[in-house]
Amino acid sequence: MPVFFQSRAGRQCVSIVVSGVTLWLLGTLLQLDDSLVAFMTGFGEYGADKLVLALGIAGAMSFIYSVLRIADLRKEMELRAAAQAKADWTATHDHLTKLPNRYAFERKILSRPIKDDEAEIEEWDHNVTIFSVDLDGFKKVNDLVGHKGGDVLLIEVARRICALGNADCVYRFGGDEFIIVAFALTAQREERFAKLLIQAVTRPIHIDGFAVEVGASVGYDRWAEGAEPLEDAAHRADLAMYEAKSRGPNHYLVFEPSMQDKVTERAALETRLRAAISNKAIKPFYQPLIDLKTGQLCGFEALARWIGDDGVNIPPPVFIDIAEETGMITALFEDLLTQACSDALTWPEHVTLSFNVSPVQMEDKLLTSRILKVLSASRLPPQRLEVEITENALIQDPAIAALILDELHAAGIQIALDDFGTGYSSLAQLARYRFDKIKIDKSFIATYRDDERQEKIVRAMLGLGRSLNIKTTAEGIEEHGQLAFLLQLGCDIGQGYLFGKAMPAAEAGIFISDRNAKLASTG
Repeated sequence: MPVFFQSRAGRQCVSIVVSGVTLWLLGTLLQLDDSLVAFMTGFGEYGADKLVLALGIAGAMSFIYSVLRIADLRKEMELRAAAQAKADWTATHDHLTKLPNRYAFERKILSRPIKDDEAEIEEWDHNVTIFSVDLDGFKKVNDLVGHKGGDVLLIEVARRICALGNADCVYRFGGDEFIIVAFALTAQREERFAKLLIQAVTRPIHIDGFAVEVGASVGYDRWAEGAEPLEDAAHRADLAMYEAKSRGPNHYLVFEPSMQDKVTERAALETRLRAAISNKAIKPFYQPLIDLKTGQLCGFEALARWIGDDGVNIPPPVFIDIAEETGMITALFEDLLTQACSDALTWPEHVTLSFNVSPVQMEDKLLTSRILKVLSASRLPPQRLEVEITENALIQDPAIAALILDELHAAGIQIALDDFGTGYSSLAQLARYRFDKIKIDKSFIATYRDDERQEKIVRAMLGLGRSLNIKTTAEGIEEHGQLAFLLQLGCDIGQGYLFGKAMPAAEAGIFISDRNAKLASTG
């Protein structure tokens, strides 16, 4: 509004003008009334009075119609506004938990500096901390109680989080990820709030007679008001949450700059990995498997090795983890298996190729057909291939895992249960699935002499293998004392540095020749 109309003198001038216009209109109406009376008196015999009456009625009807039309338009505008508000609410809220969604959070960011909302400005001017919460083990709950049960869990988790603060500041970003905006928290209160979030989420929830539990990973960071967009703080909270998640369930971390550096390095490594897979720069190395009863070489386990252009060796857990998360694991697997099968054709026929399958691949229904396609192209007999599967891979989707194992067995491919004793429900896996071999994890071999319980576990594993008529392989044999112990207990196959480290294909060929020569000389 112009400054003139805000002043007292301006308002007085406006009042005088309005009063003058009103008096002029009243005078004009009185004049019109006098003219109508004179017209009706002078032309009454010609029906002028009836004409004026008709015009009056028509005018009144027009006025009433206008009023009704205006009322209809107003109602239509109200209905349209209500529909628009409902559509807007639907677009900005999660249909399951009724919490605001990511779009609502983005709109909150854009609309935050509302200058005429002093209460909101005062609230946002306090310390603003963003908390990112992700559930751990949610998929297992879905497997246990179904997707409807999973929905019930999400609703209860949302309710518990909202009970810790203002529901308007809790957002559901994804399937099991929540964002909380908190105000005026000190560093100590931020840490306490993170602990409360974990406690609230991880309490058991009863669904269809089951008491289910999920873990929670929490990351948080404070928003630098005026210096950055709010979404930057939300991004840092996410980074802290993923770092907390990598340390196991129910951890919380505040953001540190090193986390951003780690993400940057990982992104660069991902780019390098794509190029390495495309250029076939990742090679299979082979670690020998020795028949402990005869001393003969009975196979090689193929292990992925990646030496960068700078000559630095990138650890397999690092690049395989990235390959699994980015979906590159299938291409990497097929490429390595193709190279390994080609190398295995140069070995004696009794030497088998052992190849690892990641847990992610055990959810791929086409896994068996992919393996058979590589075997067919390389012409390596299926009987010479042994697929190693960890216990953890079997619990991702037990139904698909059972299907894949049956298909592999039907094709003549051998199956080994890898890292036996370190995963979930080892005996249950042996009872449910059929394996040709179990591999005792190297952690048991390394500690059996220092821990009596570990020794008993190794004895029990070897005894279990004999009773089930399943061959056993001991990993991590590095000393002659370990070898003697395993020979005494009747272990079938040995693997470890005592026999040989993982080596490239050319060295594997030399190893075979040397091993045969050594056996011939001692025979």
